Amino acid sequence: MENNDLAKNSGAHNAGDTMPPRDAKHDGAAAQAETSSQTPHGQAEEEQKKEETATSTPQSLEQVAQEIDQFVRSLKNVGNAQNFAIPDFSERYLDLVEEKIMKYDAGEGKPKWGEVSEEDSWLVNNANRFSKLMTLVIDNYPDHEPEKISGAQVSMMNRITSIHQRLMTYLEEDFRFLMEESRIPTELDPGGNNQNSIDTKRKQHMAASEQQELVHEQEGSEQDTNFPGYSEETIASLSKIAREMLFGGYESECCQVYIISRRNAFEEINQKLGLERISIDEMVTKVPWDTLARDMIPAWINTLKQYAAVYFPGERKLTEAVFAENHAVAAGLLGGLSRGVVIQLLNFAEGAAMTKRAGEKLFKLLDMYESLCEVIPIADRLFPEESVEEMETEMTVAKSRLGEASIYIFCELENQIKSETAKTAVPGGAVHPLTRYIMNYLNIAGDYKETLEQVFMEHWKRNRADSTSKPAEQKKEGGWDKETPSPFATQVLRVMDLLDSSLEGKARLYKEVALSNFFMMNNGRYILQKIKGSSEMSKVMGDNWIRKKSSELRNYHKNYQRETWNRVLQCLNHEGLSVNGKVHKPVLKERFKSFNTLFDEIHKTQTSWVVKDEQLQSELRVSISAVIIPAYRSFIGRFAQTFDPGRQTEKYIKYQAEDIETYIDELFDGKPHQSIGRRRT
Repeated sequence: MENNDLAKNSGAHNAGDTMPPRDAKHDGAAAQAETSSQTPHGQAEEEQKKEETATSTPQSLEQVAQEIDQFVRSLKNVGNAQNFAIPDFSERYLDLVEEKIMKYDAGEGKPKWGEVSEEDSWLVNNANRFSKLMTLVIDNYPDHEPEKISGAQVSMMNRITSIHQRLMTYLEEDFRFLMEESRIPTELDPGGNNQNSIDTKRKQHMAASEQQELVHEQEGSEQDTNFPGYSEETIASLSKIAREMLFGGYESECCQVYIISRRNAFEEINQKLGLERISIDEMVTKVPWDTLARDMIPAWINTLKQYAAVYFPGERKLTEAVFAENHAVAAGLLGGLSRGVVIQLLNFAEGAAMTKRAGEKLFKLLDMYESLCEVIPIADRLFPEESVEEMETEMTVAKSRLGEASIYIFCELENQIKSETAKTAVPGGAVHPLTRYIMNYLNIAGDYKETLEQVFMEHWKRNRADSTSKPAEQKKEGGWDKETPSPFATQVLRVMDLLDSSLEGKARLYKEVALSNFFMMNNGRYILQKIKGSSEMSKVMGDNWIRKKSSELRNYHKNYQRETWNRVLQCLNHEGLSVNGKVHKPVLKERFKSFNTLFDEIHKTQTSWVVKDEQLQSELRVSISAVIIPAYRSFIGRFAQTFDPGRQTEKYIKYQAEDIETYIDELFDGKPHQSIGRRRT
């Protein structure tokens, strides 16, 4: 970096000199000898020059700086260091710079960057000049020939080194000041409700083109407004200082200040977003899962998404702007910084995957898995080229561990079903708690169908790659045989088969065949409604399974109705009541008595049976009424007149058809009613 063009340069060598500058005293003696050997007139001119020099005003820092610049340029152009020597006028330059430094040290110190623009320019320009002098000194004074260096030159070299170090210290302080004090507070979204974040569930149902369009919208709206967190003026100053520090050999100091400052910035972001620094061991052994699920995992997901959408692209933008003239340094800093941040995030993910496996953890782990799935494909836009592959690998490993933990937990549903060995039947044939748990679990799993399909398929492919023998139906080219259920669907079907078997065993706990069938119908209906209520789980189970389950329910319904209400219908059978066209009254009385007793008993019992599904409850009542009411109405219509009006009629015909319909509507609400007989007395 050049400070000024050649101007008034008293005593300096021209840029076109073919020999390097020599000692100033030597030059003066040679000139004097030359003029004295010529004419008296020449000698007089030389004497006049000496007098003018003795009485002239000392050169200013600006003037002597110009001579230093000319000296550096001339030596650089010559490219011959055999007769290299630092000129005497450099002493004046060193004196003036040291004087400036002493004023700083003796007073209130150097003004902070930006307070006095002239001071900023002075520091940068002279730091650059001393860096060039240092380069010349290092390049032109060979260590293996120290005897060629005079004591004065060694002293000069030491002074240059000392002043250069002091100037670089000032620059380092200014760089740190700008990095720490000029940072603009970044707006954060601790709740994870950033309007530009991609909702995973919504994204799963979007077309690929829509997803890509949404990503582009993110890039255009977020990165330009929220980051890099410094004004353009500050970034320009940081870049200027960084350039001089790197040029002067202070790359390590500059990079250390930068990376410490940015690490602190990311720590502040983590804290504001609610992400605590926590070790894997603490997550596994100390932190309650409720705390992880409620607070820490949502904060982790939000932090990862905001890093990917805003902060990593912004950090890349900042680093490349500050170190614009040195791509290698920028890439190294960005790679190291981003790796530290990413590893902290991934350690959290691995810790979550290593916690004790339990069913309630599945969906939080899948949320984390999905978040990594979003970030990995855009790694090349977040990290420098040199570290993209490493970052992708690290994130993929963490994603795989979350996936493996998710598979383990999901497959544990099998053991939960097998271990449910209750020996007591559920009262009233109600839906069993195990049925509710499994089906609600699968219903939520339906929201994660795409993710679970991916997790199970990746697991199957790894096992397939590691296996030497593979089932024939899985030996299709390119992976899974599309005509067979997917690995995830296969696992769900296995769970459903186990649940059916478990329910069949629990149904046998009931002594009444009707209640056993009622229990299977009740639970089967709950299962079917849950599957049909989830479009995703309906796809997993398939139309054939749904048709089969519906057919099973109809059979359970028929069996229940046969075991319960066919006995009632037998009481209303007309056969055997008439002999030679005359009603056999004792048999008729017995039929009415049997009907009344049986109906009262069924009502008393089945009002305590439980059907929470209002639609099923209504269907059952309607189907019972459709069978019983017409038969009862027909029976009364034909045989009621057989009894004498009054007490005899009331004794045997206790119910009208409307009463029967009312009592049927009281069935299956799980609330035992008072005996019909007692209510009527």
